[in-house]
Amino acid sequence: MLDIYTIIFLALAVFIFVRLRSVLGQRTGRERPPYDPYSRDTARPPQQASDKVVPLPERPVTPPGAVAPEDETPPAYRWEGVAEKGSATAAALDEIARFEPDFDAKHFLVGARAAYEMIVTAFAAGDRRALKDLLAKDVYDGFVAAITDRESRHETMESRFVAIEQAELQDVTVRDRNAQLTVRFVSKLISVTRGADGAVVDGSPDTVADVTDVWTFARELGTRDPNWKLVATEAAQ
Repeated sequence: MLDIYTIIFLALAVFIFVRLRSVLGQRTGRERPPYDPYSRDTARPPQQASDKVVPLPERPVTPPGAVAPEDETPPAYRWEGVAEKGSATAAALDEIARFEPDFDAKHFLVGARAAYEMIVTAFAAGDRRALKDLLAKDVYDGFVAAITDRESRHETMESRFVAIEQAELQDVTVRDRNAQLTVRFVSKLISVTRGADGAVVDGSPDTVADVTDVWTFARELGTRDPNWKLVATEAAQ
């Protein structure tokens, strides 16, 4: 015969079983399988986004064999419009820039045009002082000799530029620290030489002549004197 305590424990066990069944439910065979993170067929349960999560930009994918784009634009060719890339002239200009990093070939050509005009007009006027600062000694001596010979015949010369159409770098050489730059000038010039009586003995005051000259300028690199001097002249055909 059951005593009162046994009945109480049996009643308590039945009560607990009923409560667990109501909470956990029953298996019906239609339950969803547990999430498998390594299964392709199982979709990852959606997760609520957090306000504290900052999404990162996606990294672009570079196809195999392709070169990733550079962040910086490649520098422009330094001697563009002056010397062809890979040429001997470009290599010589690089050598000048090694001694003088601020060297600008285009700026040099602008100065060469100005010097060309100054020298031609100074020679015509017989201005020895102006020529002395622009010419190497042997070239200066040759110019002065021609001026003196003209003056001995009481002749006068007039030269006037209509235009300097071209000034292009033709050759560059660097030996030790001495650089020589040869420039080809193409210009239109009115030039006339008159005798003591004013009669024209050479040239024409009304005719524009096409003139092509090849001049070479030189200076020692790395010195305080920035001036290039004319060391050679040649009249091109």
